[in-house]
Amino acid sequence: MKHRLALIGYGGMAGWHHSNIKEKIKGIEVVGAYDVREEANDKARENGLKVYASVAELLADKDIDIVTIATPNDFHRGLAIEALRAGKHVVCEKPVTLNAKELEDIIAVAKETGKLFSIHQNRRWDRDFLIVKKAIDEGIIGTPYFVESRVQGSRGAMHGWRGHKQNGGGMLLDWGVHLIDQAMQMFPEKVVSVDAHLFSLYGSEVDDNIKLLLRFESGVSVLLEMATNCFINQPRWHVSGTGGTLIVEDWSCKGRIVKLKEDGAMTWADDIVYTEAGPTRTMAPRPKHTTQEVPLPEVKADWTEYYQNIVDVLNGKAELIVKPEQALRVMNVIDALFASQESGTGLKVNI
Repeated sequence: MKHRLALIGYGGMAGWHHSNIKEKIKGIEVVGAYDVREEANDKARENGLKVYASVAELLADKDIDIVTIATPNDFHRGLAIEALRAGKHVVCEKPVTLNAKELEDIIAVAKETGKLFSIHQNRRWDRDFLIVKKAIDEGIIGTPYFVESRVQGSRGAMHGWRGHKQNGGGMLLDWGVHLIDQAMQMFPEKVVSVDAHLFSLYGSEVDDNIKLLLRFESGVSVLLEMATNCFINQPRWHVSGTGGTLIVEDWSCKGRIVKLKEDGAMTWADDIVYTEAGPTRTMAPRPKHTTQEVPLPEVKADWTEYYQNIVDVLNGKAELIVKPEQALRVMNVIDALFASQESGTGLKVNI
C-alpha cells in the first residue's frame, strides 16, 4: 500500500521533499500541492502534481493521508492543527513552531486525533554529525568535555522571508534548531545552562550571526556557531575528549582523530623547553610516540531515511525517530536562548 502525500507550500524545500520521495521512497506517492503563490503552483503542475485551490480543498481530499507543511514558520502551528483535525498524518518542516507553547498546542491535538505528527529534522542524517556521534558513542577519544560545531558562510543577510521576524526568520530558528537538535541527540541528558550571543549585522529584525553555549548535566559543554559574515572558516567540528581530539574540517568530511596511545603516559622533565611560545613546558609539543592518528569512523548517511521511517511507522513496523517531545525540548532551549539574549547573560535551566 502506498501512502498518498500532499504538500502545503511548494517552494525550494518542498521541491526537495517531492523529488526525493519520488526517487527513493517506494511507500509514499506525492500527488498534490497548494501554495499561495501562483508561480509555485505552476511549478507544481509542471512537476505532475494536482494543484488545489485552497488548503481547505486539499484537506478535504479523502485520498490524501499525509500532509507535509513547508511554509514560512509562522504558519506551521495553524496548518498542523488544521491538518491533524482533518484526519491527516502531518510532517512539518523545521523549526516546527516559533516557540514551545505553539508546539504544545500541536502535540495536544495530535494526541487527541491519534494521528502521526513529526518534524523534518533531516540533519540528524548528516554524514559529518553521524561521524562525530559514532566517535563519541564508541569512546574513541575518551570522555568528551568540549564540542564545537560551526556552520559558516560569508554571503551576508538572511534571504527572503527568513529575514523577517513576523515569519519566524533569523539564524537561531533557521540553522540553530538543527545544531541544537544534533547536540541534544549526541548528549541525551538535561541541558542545565544556556548563553546566547545573537548579532544582527545586516538589519534590525532578525539575528544573522550567532554563538550559543549549552552546558549539559554531565558537565560537557557545546559551542554552536552559525555565521553569515565569516571569511576564514574554522572546522565544521572540533571535539575535545579526555583521550584525544577529533576534527571534521568541512562538509566533505575531511578530518582526523589524534588520540593517546595506551602506553603514552608522559613524565615531566625539570628542564625548560624553548619553543616559539617562549620558554615553557606546558605548551611544548607533545612527544610523537605518545599519540597516534586514526581515521574518522565510517557511517551511512541518507536524508531520505527520515521518510522511510515515516512509512515504517505508519505500517506498524518501527518506532518514530523524530518525536514531537524531542522537538519540544529543542524549542524550550531556543526559548531560553532568546531569553538569554534579552537579559544579556547566561541562564540556568533544567530542560
